[in-house]
Amino acid sequence: MNSMSRLVTWFDFAANQVLYGNPLIDWVYALGLALITFGILWLVRARLALRAHSLGDDTLARGLRLPLVMIRHTHATGLLALSIVMALKTLELGPRTEHLTTAGIILLLLWQAGIWAQAAVHLVLDTQGASGPDRNAHSVVSAVQFIARIVIWSVVLLLALDALGFKIKTLLAGLGIGGIAVALAVQSVLGDLLASVSIALDKPFALGDSLTLDNGYVGTVEAISVKSTRLRSPSGEQLIISNAELSKVRIRNFGRVTERRSVFRVRVAQDTPSAHLALIPTIVAEACASQPSVLFERTHLVAFGSYALEFEGSFLVSTRDNTVFLDAQQAVFLGITRAFEKQAIHLASALQPLAG
Repeated sequence: MNSMSRLVTWFDFAANQVLYGNPLIDWVYALGLALITFGILWLVRARLALRAHSLGDDTLARGLRLPLVMIRHTHATGLLALSIVMALKTLELGPRTEHLTTAGIILLLLWQAGIWAQAAVHLVLDTQGASGPDRNAHSVVSAVQFIARIVIWSVVLLLALDALGFKIKTLLAGLGIGGIAVALAVQSVLGDLLASVSIALDKPFALGDSLTLDNGYVGTVEAISVKSTRLRSPSGEQLIISNAELSKVRIRNFGRVTERRSVFRVRVAQDTPSAHLALIPTIVAEACASQPSVLFERTHLVAFGSYALEFEGSFLVSTRDNTVFLDAQQAVFLGITRAFEKQAIHLASALQPLAG
């Protein structure tokens, strides 16, 4: 009975006691609402994060990774800010108090938004550009992530200053003019940086790939940095090409081929008997079959010349290595030559490979 009377007395006191324009009982209700809301939001966040962790990122569709990553990067301060917003809706605050509380809540929400934006940028770059053992791609992506963090938190800082009542229009104008001046001064560097990002994300080539550029350069990729890409030419010297220039040229990437084709023509004497001419496709096929990595495709009589009869043939070599391809092509050509000597088929000119 005494406890009940004390509770009634406390409620009467809380209902009559005014704090910042609101009865104390309303503040108690607001506090309870904030705690309950925070608890519910935190439990939901913990449940979803645990569910995402149990599934694993590899089993999730790409469209579900971003919201789940944002859930995992949702901090208690962001949920607390949402809880306080809901609780303050039940109170009538003065202009000054409302301004201060609103500014504080906006700062918390901006901080949480910055964390979400940073996590989203890292997710996009990590999933698209930093997969695999390519350490150079990782270094480029890390540099881009660093720049993205600077941009994100600079925007958060400006929005926070604006929420606190600072006039940032003059600051923005000054930053805009300074940014234009800096961009003009480092235009080439920015071009190389953006090109390196494109290379890291699009992956037109990787370390160890053999490239042929339409400007005549040939080499094997040794390193991909933020500003340039380094190739090792067949003659041994290192070629350093800016990423901006590399993004503008056509590239033939032989590092991703699974097989190479040899198309060749062989000219035999015009007086070669027809019976011997009919043997040539079989001779070429047998020469190809004698090599384990060679797949015969075709051989046909394609032209009557003034002094020769011309055959065209092709075969595939199951390798991406140019040296192995040339060794196999040489073995096939030597086998054809030996068979011609055995059958007394005379060449009008040497074998002429057209493509590889």
